[in-house]
Amino acid sequence: MPNSEYTRMDAKKDKEHETDFAKITAALLKSKTGEFDLESILYLKLRGLGICDLGCIGECINLERLDLSGNNITSLIPLASLKLLLVLNLSANRITNLEPICNCDNLQSLNVAANLISSVEHLHCLHSLRKLESIRLKDNTFSYNNPVCKNTSYRNLILEMFPNIKVVDGERVVGRGSDLYQLCKDIDESLKGFYKNGPLPDVPDCKPWVEEGFWDLKRSNNAIIEEAYKQFNDVLHECRLLNNRAAHVIAQTERALSMKNQPKQYVL
Repeated sequence: MPNSEYTRMDAKKDKEHETDFAKITAALLKSKTGEFDLESILYLKLRGLGICDLGCIGECINLERLDLSGNNITSLIPLASLKLLLVLNLSANRITNLEPICNCDNLQSLNVAANLISSVEHLHCLHSLRKLESIRLKDNTFSYNNPVCKNTSYRNLILEMFPNIKVVDGERVVGRGSDLYQLCKDIDESLKGFYKNGPLPDVPDCKPWVEEGFWDLKRSNNAIIEEAYKQFNDVLHECRLLNNRAAHVIAQTERALSMKNQPKQYVL
């Protein structure tokens, strides 16, 4: 067979391979997770597979963490049924409409950097997500952004829209939620009363911006946090024990190898 025929066949196979993951299927989900039942999938990573159709992903109704970054997704409609979703990464796609996500009531973290979101108005549909704590529209590490990021005040608008937000574009909002932002906003409003020209009015005596003890660290009374802290310390202790054991085994192995490599001495 001529080489040109081989080339055509190889090109055809490559094209078929490229479109294998264009649509999410049950077979793809099962092969990626090892689960036989789609409802058993809790964590799913489908990064950079060229996906443009979310297909049957909505059947993973117990999904908690989903990574769909680096694909060609434009429609998010199948995600509307993922009521238990906590973390969603949709960065580096071609998304313009986030409305289907408004049904993901438990969503806490959303990454939509490197998409086609053109204005803050397109985020209004997410206002009902009361548990949303982190949202990312820009990622300087990878030079990811959205058209809306050209608006220099978009971060302030997001903070106004989501008063419970804690992290914007990977940067934590300092203070308790948006308290610091609200404080700065109040200061800006008070400064508007000063004259731009001419003598400044008498400035009243300065008073503390916040009550005494506001910045003091307070121990949480949340039982879940306390239990998580205890479990973390337990795991950390186990890691230290494992590290000590590993260091001991490595030292023993090194001594054994050094003895084995020593030149043999013969007595004549």
